[in-house]
This record gives sequence, C-alpha cells and structure tokens, in this order.
Amino acid sequence: MKRLAATLLLGAAAAAHGQGHPYTLDVTHTFATFEVLHAGLSTVRGRFDRKEGTLLFDRAARSGKVEIAIDTASVSTGVAAWDERLRGADGFDSARHPKATFSSERFVFAGDRVSAVEGTLTLAGRSTPLTLKAGNFNCYTNPLFKREVCGGDFEAVVRRSSLGIGAGVPLPLADEVRLFIQVEAIRS
Repeated sequence: MKRLAATLLLGAAAAAHGQGHPYTLDVTHTFATFEVLHAGLSTVRGRFDRKEGTLLFDRAARSGKVEIAIDTASVSTGVAAWDERLRGADGFDSARHPKATFSSERFVFAGDRVSAVEGTLTLAGRSTPLTLKAGNFNCYTNPLFKREVCGGDFEAVVRRSSLGIGAGVPLPLADEVRLFIQVEAIRS
C-alpha cells in the first residue's frame, strides 16, 4: 500500500511539474555492487541485496530525476567477517545509518542517449557529489508488463575518505571504490 501511494504521489507531482513520467525500480533487475582493493593484494567485491527507488524520465525533454535507497545492512561480500566489519561503525555504520541514498535531478545526454546521471551519494551520514556514467541506457515496451521499461548499466568511483568510512580505524582497503549500478525501472 505504501509503494502504491508513493507511486501515485510521484506521478501527480511529475504531472504537476512536467518532470517526466514516473517509473518504479524493478528490484529483481536492479543491483548495486562495488569492488575495492584489499591490502594491495586482491579485490573485495560486494553487493547490496535490499534497495528501492523511483525514477522520473522524459527522453523528449531530456530530463530525469532518480531517488534510490539501499539498505546498508544488506551488504554481502560472501565473507561473513567482512560483512560484519562493513556494517560496523568503521564501515557503513548500519545501526545509526541504515540507508544509503543516491539522489539526482540531472540526467546528462549525448544526443538522444543518456550518458550520465549527476547527483549526491549519502552514506554513513555524509554526502558527496557523484556522477554515474552510463555504459548503456535504453527503454522498450516490455511484452510481459505491456508497459515501458527503462534501464542501463552505470559506474562511478567514490573515495571512502570523502564519506568518512574507515577514518577512525584504517581498514586494509584502498580509498578508491568502484561502484557498478545495474538498474531497470517500470513505467507506473
């Protein structure tokens, strides 16, 4: 019921402000993953299993807006000890900051193609500007849903130091973290 109400409100707001058509994140086709060098030896890779979000998109007007929330306690690296450390106070501090968010009101186009999404990443109570570069982005009418679905692959690099992650206790991880976002959203 909450999701339906949020979608209806988003649709009404979009229509009133002309910001695009509302879409709801398809969480079964959306993944947020990361990789970071561990002690200069190997790469730690992880993902977040619980996420939600909305998208307003208007290709003709070359505009868009996105709001994505990720449950930081849903981090999964495949190693329980790493997961606990990342959830802790020297990582994402999931007890005090259970959600990480990405919010954007600026889609960048190269011709008719989305080339990037510029916004703000908020994690562990701190925010930093973040540009997600599009590897690809497309929309089509899904024969199963009979509605338009838009999606793509995005990536960015963020520094742990810009978010204060591991500032008090140095983790044996590089400062530079590569983010990979695979996203699909269904028109509401």
